[in-house]
Amino acid sequence: MSHFTSEDEVSLQSMLRQLLQCVKEKITGAPSVECAEEILLHLEETDENFHNYEFVKYLRQYISKNLGSVIEEETEKCTSAQNQGEGSGYDTLVQHVTKKTRESKEYREMMHSLKNVMMVVVESLINKFEEDQMRYKEMQRKMKTEQQSSYYTDNCSDSDSSFNQSYTFMNQEQLQLLVERLDPAQPKEVRQEAMQTLCSAPPSDILNCDSWANLRKHLAAALSDSELNFSDRVLKFYAKTFSSSSLNMTRELYTSLAKYLELYFLSKDNYVPTISMGIDIGNPDVIRLLKKIRLLNEYQREVPSFWIRHPEKYMEEIMESTLSLLSVKHELAHVVSPKSLDPVYFLALVDLRAVWFKKWMHAYYSRTVVLRLLEKKYKSLIIASVEQCASYLEACESTIDETGRFNSFSVSHNANKQKNFYTGKELQYIYFVHSLSLLGRLLIYKQGRKLFPIQLKNRKDPMSLTDFVILFTHLIYRSPTCPKPLTVHSGNYSPAGLITDVIRILCDRKECATECLYTNAVIEAFLRPIHDLLTGSEVHLNFSETTLIHIADILARIAAVDDGLSLLLYGGENPSTVEVTSHRGAHTIVQFTKKLLDEDISVLSGSEMFPVLKGAFIFVCRQMYSTCEGLEVLLPYHLHHSIAEAWKKTSLLSERIPTPITGADCATSVSQESQNFIALEETLLDDLLNFAATPKGLLLLQNTGTVNECVTYMFNSFTKNLQVNGCEKFGYGAIVSQVSATAPGAIALQSSGFIKALVIELWGVLECGRDDIRITHPRSTPVDPIDRSCQKSFLALINLLSYPAVYELIGNQEIPNKPKYSLREVPTDIIDIIDRLIIVNTEAKIHSLFSYEQSLIFGLRLLNVLCCDLGTLLLFESQYKISEVLLDGQKENATNISETSRDFIIDGLSVERNHILVRINHVGGPTERILPPRILHKGDDPYPWPMFSSYPLPTCYLAEFPRKTDSRQDDDASKLLSSLKNPDKQLGWIENVQRQFCEIMENKPNVLSGTNLAELIEKFVLHLSETPSECYFSRRENEAPSLIGHLELNRSKRYPAILILHSCVSHLHFLAKDGKWVAIIINILLLIEACVFYLNFFSYGKHLNLLGENAENDLSQVLMNCEKYLKQQQHVFIETSLRGLEGGYASYDWFAASIFLIMMGDREKTSTFLQQFSHLLVSAFLWIPRLHRSIHLPLDTAMSGIHPVYFCSAHYVEMLLKAELPLVSSAFHMSGFTSSQICQQWLTQCFWNYLDWSEICHYIAICIFLGPDYQIYMCLSVFKHLQQEILQHTQTQDLQVFLKEEALHGFQVSDYFKFMENLAVTYRSVLLKDMKNIRVQNT
Repeated sequence: MSHFTSEDEVSLQSMLRQLLQCVKEKITGAPSVECAEEILLHLEETDENFHNYEFVKYLRQYISKNLGSVIEEETEKCTSAQNQGEGSGYDTLVQHVTKKTRESKEYREMMHSLKNVMMVVVESLINKFEEDQMRYKEMQRKMKTEQQSSYYTDNCSDSDSSFNQSYTFMNQEQLQLLVERLDPAQPKEVRQEAMQTLCSAPPSDILNCDSWANLRKHLAAALSDSELNFSDRVLKFYAKTFSSSSLNMTRELYTSLAKYLELYFLSKDNYVPTISMGIDIGNPDVIRLLKKIRLLNEYQREVPSFWIRHPEKYMEEIMESTLSLLSVKHELAHVVSPKSLDPVYFLALVDLRAVWFKKWMHAYYSRTVVLRLLEKKYKSLIIASVEQCASYLEACESTIDETGRFNSFSVSHNANKQKNFYTGKELQYIYFVHSLSLLGRLLIYKQGRKLFPIQLKNRKDPMSLTDFVILFTHLIYRSPTCPKPLTVHSGNYSPAGLITDVIRILCDRKECATECLYTNAVIEAFLRPIHDLLTGSEVHLNFSETTLIHIADILARIAAVDDGLSLLLYGGENPSTVEVTSHRGAHTIVQFTKKLLDEDISVLSGSEMFPVLKGAFIFVCRQMYSTCEGLEVLLPYHLHHSIAEAWKKTSLLSERIPTPITGADCATSVSQESQNFIALEETLLDDLLNFAATPKGLLLLQNTGTVNECVTYMFNSFTKNLQVNGCEKFGYGAIVSQVSATAPGAIALQSSGFIKALVIELWGVLECGRDDIRITHPRSTPVDPIDRSCQKSFLALINLLSYPAVYELIGNQEIPNKPKYSLREVPTDIIDIIDRLIIVNTEAKIHSLFSYEQSLIFGLRLLNVLCCDLGTLLLFESQYKISEVLLDGQKENATNISETSRDFIIDGLSVERNHILVRINHVGGPTERILPPRILHKGDDPYPWPMFSSYPLPTCYLAEFPRKTDSRQDDDASKLLSSLKNPDKQLGWIENVQRQFCEIMENKPNVLSGTNLAELIEKFVLHLSETPSECYFSRRENEAPSLIGHLELNRSKRYPAILILHSCVSHLHFLAKDGKWVAIIINILLLIEACVFYLNFFSYGKHLNLLGENAENDLSQVLMNCEKYLKQQQHVFIETSLRGLEGGYASYDWFAASIFLIMMGDREKTSTFLQQFSHLLVSAFLWIPRLHRSIHLPLDTAMSGIHPVYFCSAHYVEMLLKAELPLVSSAFHMSGFTSSQICQQWLTQCFWNYLDWSEICHYIAICIFLGPDYQIYMCLSVFKHLQQEILQHTQTQDLQVFLKEEALHGFQVSDYFKFMENLAVTYRSVLLKDMKNIRVQNT
C-alpha cells in the first residue's frame, strides 16, 4: 500500500460503488441504521453473489498476500503440538490460528495500512455524496410544489434509506469543542445548540472520541435538566445510539444511563414518590423517570439477541450495571419516615412479567453470568423478591375477616383515576408479580435453586427451597379471588393463576419438580384446603372453584410423572406429619373427588364452575387409576361406580337440553350451564374409558355396564383426531389393545364401528389408494411383504385380534364365499377380511383384487401371526379347514406333480404358505422344530427348504434331539421325593419342601423331568389337597351327575379318539330337539374342534418319548372327564351375549394336556392329579378352564368372561414391569401394544410353541411348588430375557409381531430362577393377597 496510486483509488471507489449499488435495495428497505448494519454483517449468508463482488475479491487477495505466510506457520505449529499431545487451550484449530494471527505484527501493519487507504477512498466518496446531496435537495425544492404527495418528500427519516439520513462528520478537535459547549456551566442556548449538533453526528465518532468520559458526565447532567425538551433530546440521542450502534458502543451509553438512574435514586434531592403516596402517571417528574426506565428496559429486552457476538465482558458490564441499579434500597432514616420507591418498582411498572430477566436467563451463555453475579454480589435482589412475596402473603392473610372471607384487597378507583394513578397497595402487587415472575424463572435452573436457603429479615430460620414453594401454595388459596390492582393491564394477573403458571413450568421439568415439588411437605400444603373441606374445619381459606381447579391442575401434572405418582400413592420416606396415611395423598384426593361426585360439599355445589371442578379432580384420579399401582390404591373407594353413576345422572340431564333451532343464535338456544353438562358427560365417559388402561381396570369398567358407551366415545374421538390430553402422549392405542384382549371389549369395538372403520381404512390403503393422486403420483411398487402404507393397519389388526376377540367376532360364522365380488365391494368386518385376503380359494376372489399378490401376502402374514395363538389356530382349522386351503394353494403352485417328486414355483406366496403350513402342523419350542425362513438366499439354490402340498410333512422340519426314556435318579431329587412320600406334616414342612425344590432348581434343573417330575408334583399336590389350610376351593359333596353320561363308553375297550367324536356327532340330532341341550352340543363341537390338533399333539408326545401308541383314547377320556367335572362348578343359567360363555370353555385345555404328557400318558394318574389339583389356589391360574363360568367367582366377574389370569396375573405383570423393567414398560407404551395381551396368550397355552418341553415342565413345577405368583415372575423373566429385542423391535415398529411369532430362544427357567426369588421377596405378600381375593374381587 506504500505505492497506492490515484488509479488504485479510482479502482477501489468503483469497487465500493458496485458493492453499495448491489445492496442498495436491501439497505434502503431497512427501517433503521442498526438493521442496515445487520444486513451488511450477514451479507455473506443472504447474498449468493457475495463472493463475486470485486471489492470482496480485492480484500481476499489483499489478506492472503499479507497474512498467508503467518497463517501457514501458525497452522503447522498447532498441528505439530496436537500430534505431540499438547493442548492448545482452544476448542479448535481455527480458533487458535485466528487468535495468533490477529496478535501478530503483520496483522497490525496490514490493518493500519488498509485503514489509511480506505479512509482516503471513503473520504472521496463522501465528498461526492455531499455534492449529490446538494443536487438532490435542490431538485426536491423544485419538485415540492408539483408533487406534494411524492415519495421523495416523505419527512419520516425512518422510512427512507439510511444514506438519506443527515450526518455531520467531525474530527477530534470539533468533538472536544462540542463537549466543552455541553458543560452544565454553559448557557442554555449554547448547550441546546451543541446537543442538536451532537444528535447529527455519527454515534461511532462520539463514543470513540478522546473526551468521551467528560461527555458522559455532561449527558448525565443533561438528563436531570429542568428543561423538559432538552432532557428529552438527550433521551432521543440515547435511543438513536441504541438502535444504530453495535454493542461495544451502546454498552457505554447503557451503563452510563443505569449509573445515572442509580445515583438519581440514591440522591435525596431528586423527586422519588413514596409507597404511601403512590404514583401519579401525570406528574412530569414521574413521566421523565418512567421514560428513562422504559428506554433502559427496551434495551434490556433487545440486547440478548446479539450480545453473544461480542466479548463476554461487554455483556457482564450491562448485567452488573442493571443488577446494581435494581439492588438499590432506600433505608429508613426514622421509623415514621415514609419509604421512597426503589428502582425495581418502576421497572415492574414497565415490564410487569420480568420479560427482560426471562430473556437474559434463556441462553446458557448469559444465564451463567447472571447467576454468578446474583450469587456473589447481588443476592439482595433475590432476597428482596422473596420478601415481597412473603409480605404479599401476610397482606392477604390480614384481609381475611372473621367469617373466613376475603375483604377487598385494593382500594377501588374510578375509571379515569385507574389509568393515571397507582396506589401503594397496587404498586406492592405489581412488584409482587414482577418478583414472582423473576423467581419462577430462577427456580427452573439448578444454579438458581442453589441460591436457597435465603435469610430474610423478619424470619429467624433461613427460608429453604421447600419453604418457598410452600409459600407459593399458601398464596394460591389465601390470595383474593379477583384482585383489582391491574385493571390497566391485559391478561390474567390473578395471584393463583400466576403461581399456577410458574408451578406448571416446574412440573414439566423433571429435575425441577424433584427438588421443588416432590416432597411430603409440599404435597400436604397443596392438599391442606382439600383436607379442610373434607373435615369441615373452620379455616380462613379462599375456597373458590377456580382456586381448587388450579390445585387440581398441579396435582394432575404431579401424578402424571412416576416419581410424583409414587409420592401421592405411598408418601415419602420421612413424612412431615404423623397423620394417618388415609388423610394424605391419593386417599385425600379420591375422597374429595367422591364427595364432589355425590355433590356432598355444600360450600361448592350450585356454581356454574362446579362441573369443571368435578372434571378437574376426576382427572387427577385418572392419572392414578390409569396405572396398575394407582388402581390398587384407589380400588377400595369404588370410584368407577361413582363416576358411572355421575355419568348416568349427567346423561339424563343432558338429554333434556333443547335442540338448537336452525338459524337461531346458539347462545340463546342453549345455556352455558347446558353446555357444561354436555362437556361433563363427555369428560366422565373419557374418565371411565381410562379404567381400561389396565387389565383389572377393564374388569371394573365392564362391571359398571358402560363399556359400549366408553368405546363408542373413544371411536368418536378417534375419528375426529382429537388429542387425548396434555398428560397422555400416545393416544388410545394401548387402551384398544387392552380392550380387545377380552370378549366384551371386542363386542364393544365392533358395535361402536371401530372395527368397520379399521377394515375400511385397511382396504383403502391396500387395494384402493387415492384416485386423486394416482395419476400424477402413482404408487411405488412395494418391496416389503407388508408395505409401509399398510403397516399401521396391519399392527392395528394384530392388536385387535386376540383369541377372545377372534372367537367373539367370527366364532360359528361361515365365510361368505360369494360367486361374484364387485370391484367396489369393500369389506366391513373381520369375517370379510378372512374371506377376501386369507381364504382366497376361488377365481371370483382372485379377480376382485387389484393388487393380488400384495394383498394375499398381507393376508398370509396376518394369518401367520394369528395362528401363533393355538386357540385361534384350532378355530380356523375347525371352521375353515385352513390347512386344506393352504395345501390347495401349494398344489396350484406345483409345476410337476408325480408320485415320487413335485416341483413348485418359488414365489412370495408359496414361501409364505410353506412357512405357515410348517408352523401350524408341528408343535414344539425353539429347539424342537424348524420353521423355514420367509426370505430367499443368494446363490444357485435360493430356497433349499422342501415344499409340499399333502401330508405328511417332510421330516427335516422336526429338530433332532436326544430321546430320553427317563431322567437319571439324583440324590437331591430322591431326598425330596422321599420326604414327600413320607411327610412329617409338622409346622413348616411345606417351607422345607419348597427350600429343597429351590436348591434343585438352582443347581440341577435337568433332574426335574420325566418320572421324577411326575412323582414330585403328584405327591406334593396330594399332600396339599389333604391340608385344609391349603385348599382354596372347598370339596363339593353330592355333585350332580354330568350330562355327558349319555356318551359313556365301555372302558374295557380301546377306542380311537376320532371314533369317540363320531359317536358324539351321532347324538347331535337327538340332543338338538331340546333347547336345554344346546350347551352340551357346543361342548361336543369343541371336542371335535380339538380333534384336528390331536394328530400333532400325539406326534409331539411320541417324539418326546412320553406317549405310547394307544394314548389317544386315554387323553380323550381325560378331557371329557375334566369337562364333566368342571361343568358341575359352573353357573348354569347365565344370560349373556358372549359366545364364549354359551357353553364350555371355548378353547383347548392346554394345561390338562401338559399334565397328561408329564404323567407319561397315564389316564388315571392325570385324572386323579387334576381332581386334587383343582382344590388349590394355583389351579385358578394354571388351569384356565378351571374358572370358566365358575361359581367360585362373583357373578358379575363370571359373566364378564374375563379370566383371573388376565385381570390379576397380567395386571401385576404390567405393574411389576414398570418397576423392574422400565425400559420394556416404556417400549410397550410407545408401541400401542400391551404386555397383558401377550402374557394372556403365553399363559393360556402354557407357553406351548414358545418354550421347549423341559422349560414348560419347569414353569408348571415352580408354580405348583412355590405358588401362583411365580406365574407373574415367569413372565417378567421372559421380558427381561427379551429386553434388547423388545427395544429393537419397538424402533422398527413391529413389536407385537415379534412377540407373537418368535419362540423364546435361549430362555431357560433356571437361568432366571434367582431373579424370580428376589421378586418373590419383594412382592409376594401383595400378589398372593390379591390372588386369594379373586372369589370376592372388590369390584
